[in-house]
Amino acid sequence: MLNTPDIENTNVTSFATMPSPVELHQKLPLTDLAFTTVMKGRETLRNILDRKDKRLFVVVGPCSIHDPVAGLDYARRLKALQAEVADTMVLVMRVYFEKPRTTTGWKGYINDPFMDDSFRVDVGMERARKFLLDVCELGLPTATEALDPISPQYLGDLIAWTAIGARTTESQTHREMSSGLSTPVGFKNGTDGDIEIAINAVLSSSSPHSFLGINGQGTVSIVRTRGNGYGHVVLRGGGGRPNYDSVSVAIAEQALKKAKLPANLVVDCSHANSYKKPELQPLVMSDVIQQIRHGNGSLVGVMIESNIVSGNQAIPGDLSQLKYGCSVTDGCIGWEDTEAMLRSAHKELLQRP
Repeated sequence: MLNTPDIENTNVTSFATMPSPVELHQKLPLTDLAFTTVMKGRETLRNILDRKDKRLFVVVGPCSIHDPVAGLDYARRLKALQAEVADTMVLVMRVYFEKPRTTTGWKGYINDPFMDDSFRVDVGMERARKFLLDVCELGLPTATEALDPISPQYLGDLIAWTAIGARTTESQTHREMSSGLSTPVGFKNGTDGDIEIAINAVLSSSSPHSFLGINGQGTVSIVRTRGNGYGHVVLRGGGGRPNYDSVSVAIAEQALKKAKLPANLVVDCSHANSYKKPELQPLVMSDVIQQIRHGNGSLVGVMIESNIVSGNQAIPGDLSQLKYGCSVTDGCIGWEDTEAMLRSAHKELLQRP
């Protein structure tokens, strides 16, 4: 036998064993209340996409979770607000643990929960599952971005809606993964504003696929899927301009019709649609609400980046100096502005045709 120590893993420094998805599920099992929240949330979202429910779904919450205490504080506020606007909107908390990076930077709570480059993914995954359980036990459905194709095996039973980001919508791996997810999936248009990428992703994910993945025991497996019938497009702007205006929406509707897909569109009020200026998000949502009031039937949801405190902050060397309830990734609108924009939208939607 050849001795080939230099032929593989030459740039790998170590392998650290992760607990299997089943082991983590056993340690933090799905409770009856959390199960009911997830199943009801998914059913409601499917009904909205099927036009059986006229309400608007709103994926709202921090750009990313880094402090579970502040995150749960936010969730309680959002749950209370849901009761006020339930006639017109379904609030789904944005719970993002994984952050795609163009170059480098903090990759999120799962990857680096201690925010010190120790990269304790095992700890991060467990804490992420605990946080999702806590939110679901409040009766509040959750949404997340699926970035790592293995993470859904650990967390997927606690998610009601999934996003595929602009950087990964074109990825075959993410389209295949989405075909097997149990949630509706929103595919964002490309960073250049191209919606064909997202439409192709919806088409691809609606078909069966077979690919390499892991099962609940953590064993490498051939994953065979039946296809996801609830993929849809998320307009997030791109290429230096927004795409939530009525003309852009009409163009997207025509493209979906040409592809023989349902005219289901979600508008991301953040990112290029607000020129990455969080204070502009209420203006984006107001425009969307007016389009709905004037008879648009394809706009089924919006996304909002919101936190307890507005803006964002750099991660300090001394983590005790972190500002409570303030994003460490993209800037967010604060809680008061969030309440105001959702209450305003509620009043407007009560008058929709």
